[in-house]
Amino acid sequence: MAGGMIGRGNGRKRYVPMADINVTPLVDVMLVLLIVFMVTAPMITSSVNVNLPNASAKPTPTDAKPLTISVDKQGLVYLNNTQIELPNLLAMLTQAAQATPDQSVLVRGDEGVDYGTMMQVMATISQSGLTKIHLLTKPGQ
Repeated sequence: MAGGMIGRGNGRKRYVPMADINVTPLVDVMLVLLIVFMVTAPMITSSVNVNLPNASAKPTPTDAKPLTISVDKQGLVYLNNTQIELPNLLAMLTQAAQATPDQSVLVRGDEGVDYGTMMQVMATISQSGLTKIHLLTKPGQ
């Protein structure tokens, strides 16, 4: 109970509330939520396995929900974790550009992928009309 009975010796006692807040349950809930987010955050980012190259550039601010284009080691292209062919990618990106002209595109390319394949992907993005293109890398040392 958050309070106690106090009073004089005359038999009349009154209830005085305790002014302290018990934060232990709040801290317990916060720690559980922290653990849940630490476990689930790596699973949410991307499911395409891409070995990004290293670079020492500052991160750029992004929109709320950018499009992510990934190119894996075999040269397969993915749009938001769904495999897609380059001609279909152009059609999808053109629709996205018409719906949201300032849509950001994040490009993730494996460091072992062929340079020509990456240039085809970049040219496809440019042809679609999207102009906010960001190349993702690992943070440099």
